[in-house]
Amino acid sequence: MSDAIQARGLVKAFGVTRALDGVDLDVRSGSILGLLGPNGAGKTTIVRILATLLRPDAGHATVGGYDVEKQPHQVRQLVGLTGQYASVDDKLTGRENLVLIARLLGQSRVEARLRANALLAEFGLTDAAGRAAKDYSGGMRRRLDLAASLVGRPSMLFLDEPTTGLDPRARLELWSLIRRLVSQGTTVLLTTQYLDEADNLADAIVVIDRGQVIAAGTPEQLKARVGARSLVVRAREASNIRALTEILLELTGTRPTIDGLRLTTPASDPALVPAVVRRLDQTGLTVDELMLRSASLDDVFLSITGRHVEPDDQAS
Repeated sequence: MSDAIQARGLVKAFGVTRALDGVDLDVRSGSILGLLGPNGAGKTTIVRILATLLRPDAGHATVGGYDVEKQPHQVRQLVGLTGQYASVDDKLTGRENLVLIARLLGQSRVEARLRANALLAEFGLTDAAGRAAKDYSGGMRRRLDLAASLVGRPSMLFLDEPTTGLDPRARLELWSLIRRLVSQGTTVLLTTQYLDEADNLADAIVVIDRGQVIAAGTPEQLKARVGARSLVVRAREASNIRALTEILLELTGTRPTIDGLRLTTPASDPALVPAVVRRLDQTGLTVDELMLRSASLDDVFLSITGRHVEPDDQAS
């Protein structure tokens, strides 16, 4: 399968801040690439460069075979972009928003109305088509915003934090729409503040931190880097962390990762949990949590950077 998007050595600085420091990307046609990283990592900067909204200071990128700097018009004809916040006009109805965009793209009045009606039906908004967008729920506004980005039938879709602020049900609905678009051949570049979102949607993931790619692969490949399972122990008091660290180090041979009161260590041996319980009984230590779980993308980020991606620290 060919690459729809390629980037090599992208560099971008804003004053003394180096937002991107030599980023390489490859996105296969008809797939979803998830961009993960903390606030300020450079995810949105990458999207803006690929969408021709920002010029890189160094490096180069192609979208659909077109150079983003030398052939921006051709790139824009291929790409649909949905930002972190819905960009629809609150005063217009759902149908009027889509018709307006279609007309701006050069469609006739008849074509614009047909396209708008088709998208409203596809995104479950037909019943609300005549209502002002300001009266839509958060999930409905995001669906309308996504529909707006598809008016021109783009072959590639850039989704920058598409589910920010949505409730769980609305998130799942949007996930389903994204999967359907990909099944129809659309290529998706997704930045997200939710690790579970990337795990559920992305065919491949690139982890960005401080403007650099620090890990890349499928979700399964990345999680395999930290082992199939991990043991999580949450200390009741900070004064117990040292003793818990020594116990886990002795039983596993690996020093646990510490994040606040939480200690995490790889757990390949199923006998580890009862062994830890016995040692806690022997030492008289009480913990607030003791859990064996499968590796997550949060574990991946923690193992690479030494910190978790916190929800309030992810919207870049």
